[in-house]
Formats: sequence, C-alpha cells, structure tokens
Amino acid sequence: MWLTFPLQRSTANRPSVTRFSTCRVAPVRGLSSMKGVRVVVVGAGVVGFSTAVCIAEALPFCSVSLLAEKFSPDTTSDGAAGILFAAEFPDIPLERQRRWFKNSFDHLLDIAQSRNSPEAGVMLSSGWQIFKDVPAYKKPFWSELVIGFRSMTDAELKRFPDHKFGQAFTTIKCECSSYLPWLHQRFIKAGGQVEQRKVNSLQELSNAYDVIVNCSGLGSKQLAGDDEVHPVRGQVLKVEAPWLKHFIRDGDGKTYIYPGIHSVTIGGTRQEGDWRLHVDEGEAKSIVERCGALEPSVSRARVLSEWVGLRPGRRNPRVEREVAQLRGRRVPVVHNYGHGGWGVTLAWGTALDALGLVRMCLHEMPQRAKL
Repeated sequence: MWLTFPLQRSTANRPSVTRFSTCRVAPVRGLSSMKGVRVVVVGAGVVGFSTAVCIAEALPFCSVSLLAEKFSPDTTSDGAAGILFAAEFPDIPLERQRRWFKNSFDHLLDIAQSRNSPEAGVMLSSGWQIFKDVPAYKKPFWSELVIGFRSMTDAELKRFPDHKFGQAFTTIKCECSSYLPWLHQRFIKAGGQVEQRKVNSLQELSNAYDVIVNCSGLGSKQLAGDDEVHPVRGQVLKVEAPWLKHFIRDGDGKTYIYPGIHSVTIGGTRQEGDWRLHVDEGEAKSIVERCGALEPSVSRARVLSEWVGLRPGRRNPRVEREVAQLRGRRVPVVHNYGHGGWGVTLAWGTALDALGLVRMCLHEMPQRAKL
C-alpha cells in the first residue's frame, strides 16, 4: 500500500524557501564594537556544532572556538536515527518546545530542498507512527509543523493488526554522519576554530575565554556537576533494504524502521541508566524480530553495521545561562544539553536560544567590567 502526502505544510501561508538558513540576527547596540571577545563551545555533537555555527555566523566580531574530545564519526549523534518528531518535556512551556521544533524543522527543510541535501545528509521522509492503544492526544504539539499530518485510514491500519491508531505525515531525516562534517565545514567558513582535546573541567577554560557554552551532553554530568543527567542506552542496526521507502515507528518509541539515503536504520532500545557500550546480540535479535513484525521483509535485509550510543537523558533539556566563579573569575556560562533522544530534532532550535543567551552575556559585559 502506497502513501500519498501533500507536499505542503498544514500551517497556512508559509512561503516556499530554497536557501538554507543562516543565523543572522538584529544587531544589539554596543556589541559590534566588542572585537576580540573569545567564545568557546564545548561538544562536537549535533547540538554543539549547531550552536557553534549559529554563534559564529551571527556574531562575526567574536572569536569562536569549538573544543571536543571526539568528533564525527565518533559522537553519539553519528548513530542517531535523526528523524524529526518529539515528545513533550514536562517542565518547559509548550510554546517554547514548539518554537524549538519549528526552528529546527524549517532550518533542515531549507537544506532538504536545496542543492546541499545529499552532501548534508538531509532528506524528506514520509511514513507512519502507529499505536497499540489510541493515545490521549491524537494530534501532538508538532502536528502542524510537519507536512501533511493526518490520522491513518482503516485501510492503512490493516497491515498493522496489533495497532488501533496511527498517524501519517512527512517529516525530515537528518543523517549526522554526513550532517556533522557539513556543519563542521560551515563553521570553519564562518571563521570558527576547532581543537580536539578533552575538557575535564570548565575551570581550565576560565582564563582563555570570555564566554563558555556547554554543549557536552552526557559529559555535563561532570563538567556542570549535574546529577540529573543520565545515560539512555540506544542500540540500532543499519541494514541494506533499498526497497523500503517509508518509515514505521511504534508509538512506544522502542521499535522503528527509518529508511535513509544509504541504508535503513532499525531499532531500538531505550534503557535508562545503562552505561553499556558493547553490542548486545540478544537485543540485536529482538530488534530484527520486532521490526520484522511491522515489516516482514526486514528479515531479508543484510546487516551492514551495529551501533550502541548513550543519549544524554534529563527530565528537561537545560538551555539557560549562569555566571560561574572559575579560578577567582566570574565567567558567563551558557548551557545547552540534556536533549535525550531528541537532539537532532531540537538542535537548531535550542542553538538559536543559546545564541540569544550568549548575546545577553556580551551585552552585560561592559557593565560587569566596570564593577
């Protein structure tokens, strides 16, 4: 059974865009004269690089560096399925979550509709999210932000006899194994500097930089002393199945099939507090069986690779600023971490928020310097 999705957003009067977005912002009085301000971003995953690009492009008078122990292809983001939809966080205003999603979706849609799509690893993806029980809310907060969102028909649900309800829509798949190197080059083009090194403490950065932006994900447990951050173990397989064209996701988020540009990602696991990084063969077998129950032809797909990663779990993402006392110096620190399994979905949206927080730090610098 084939799906047809109208290639238009369910929100009205949205103009078509063919260029990918840049982080241009209105100037703030006094900032353009602050040449030589040193900003450092810690973390080279999708949140870190998104944030670094936004800052470097919007604040060209700053010297922006990115530090990380690991870069693509060795980040958690590299193994992410990268399909855009989201869950609700309990303590963040829904309007802010909607803005994060919309900004990320619009940014990636611009890329997907541009000549940069294959190089950046960003593509449109249509498919189904199915539920064994009818959810309390049939339309999630992001339903008007994706393309052609609707409830599945009875005829479409027949192929999933164990499920009672489903949603059909077109969203975006962002493959970080391509997207992160693409962002890396975009950051360099904007004048950014990259250094591979392990940051053991924010203290060691206090004398070299004027603003610290912490995008270290699970590393924030140590760097920010945040005990709320915890690992959420994910295991997936990449398989060769070019005949699969539409994604299928079980509403519990633990079983999914996501066709991509070069392979199909099948998964998965969502194991809170589990630090294991080795592939569990029992779980791999379970993934193939569960995905095979949704799409029987998966059992014939050749396994290309297996991957395990630790998502940075947190009750809510932390996107805020503080002034930290580091080696006797008051240093503004902007935090942007704790996205859990929604890093790709929210990265550009929270990066724009982090950029706004950095601008606030810079705006207050002259006043603090006088104190």
